[in-house]
This record gives sequence, C-alpha cells and structure tokens, in this order.
Amino acid sequence: MEPIKLTEQDVALLNSKVGLHSLLKSKKLNLRKALYEAKFNTEIRRRQEELIKLQNWVIETNQKVVILFEGRDAAGKGGAIRKITEYINPRHFRIVALDKPTRDERHQWFFQRYINQLPKPGEIVFFDRSWYNRAVVEPVNGFCSPEEYEVFMQQVNEFERMLVQSNTFLLKYYFSITKGEQAIRFKDIKKNPLKRWKMTPVDEKAQELWDEYTAYKKVMFEQTNTSHAPWVIIKANKKLEARLFAINHLLKSIPYEDKVE
Repeated sequence: MEPIKLTEQDVALLNSKVGLHSLLKSKKLNLRKALYEAKFNTEIRRRQEELIKLQNWVIETNQKVVILFEGRDAAGKGGAIRKITEYINPRHFRIVALDKPTRDERHQWFFQRYINQLPKPGEIVFFDRSWYNRAVVEPVNGFCSPEEYEVFMQQVNEFERMLVQSNTFLLKYYFSITKGEQAIRFKDIKKNPLKRWKMTPVDEKAQELWDEYTAYKKVMFEQTNTSHAPWVIIKANKKLEARLFAINHLLKSIPYEDKVE
C-alpha cells in the first residue's frame, strides 16, 4: 500500500477531538482508516446540527414523523438510529423495537400493536424493525402462516396510505449488506463479550437462510414500493457512509425551516 500523503487540513483534522478518537480507538495504528473515519464523523456531526433544527420544527409545528429501519441482521440499523438521535431532544422522540407479540397481540389485528406506537403531534418515532417483519422475517422463519402473510401484503399499502393521509411523514429505509459482510459482522459480534447478546436464534440461521430472505425481500420491494411510501435502499457495507446517507436523506425529506443544504 502506498504511503498516505497528508494535507494541512488532514493533519488538523487528525489533531482534532474527532481525529484523535479515530486514531486511538484501535490498538493498531491505521492512519488511512483513522482519516477516513474522522472525515465522515466530522460531516455526520455537521448534519446532526441540522437534525436538531429538524426536530425543533417538528415540535413547534406539531408534526408527526415515522421512520422505519429495515434490513438483514447486523446491517447497521441500530447504529444509524443512534447517530441520528445522538443529540436531539429525548423527550420528543422514541425508538421502538418490539419484542415477540404477547398472547393477546397474536389474536388482534396485526397492525394494532404498531398503531399503539405511532407518534403524537410533535414527535418522531424510529422503528428498529417494523411491521415489515411480517413481509420477510416471519415467513422465512415460520413465525406466521401463509394466510397471515398474504393478508399483510394485501393490507400494508393501504395502511401506509392512511398514515400519510393523516399528515404523518413516513420514511422507509432498507440497509442492504452482502452475505460476506454479514458473516464478518456476525464473527465480530460473537468475539465481543459486550455484543454477544445481539446474536439471537434467528440471527444464527440468517446465513443458512440467505436465499429465502432474498426471495421474500424481492417480493416486498416489488409490492410495497409505492408512490406514497417508497423504499430507500441504502448500501450499508460501509457503516459510516450508510449512516451519512440516511441522515442526508432524512434532512432532504422533511421540509423543516432554515434548512442548510
């Protein structure tokens, strides 16, 4: 690998708080990687200032915002949500990551448990996985019947249309990673005692069921990519780039005041 040539701006960035953190967080010094991370994290920090303005507009004008984060296991959904919410007011947003349905929830209308989590005026709700579990994860793993899957696919577009017509901003992000990248991330999770809890029985089978997930994902995109609620597919093999893309798209999609492009 050729030696890296640093500009004055690069040196100043590496000597900043963000740059020093990127340099020192790993035992083995990697100047190229540290510079890459420092540049992206600096840009993300700038966009986080815009996210505060966006949230203030949501609060002041009583807007309702729903953002769905979907993708394969270990695709980086949670990390993106953490970056988006890092500095905004915690009293005016919620992160929803629902557990398995209760006995009562299994016998009620499927969308009801999600309706109960929708935002009140002046609030943003982030779904770390959403009702689209029924489009991919549940049928692949046998957690729903073929009939339940078909009913969901028949109802979801109209459900989302009603949300949008009720003056709710609805954004749907899908974080897309390759099979090889997922395997690398699973290995890293298993090696890290602070992250092992993230591996579930469903995750353990994800590589084995890769093709089945792909087939259901393809149908989901074909049938639920609508004009009122389109999918935004984010290439997520590179985490920092994926997070920045998601933040930029969010900022462009919400018409808040005093926006800096």
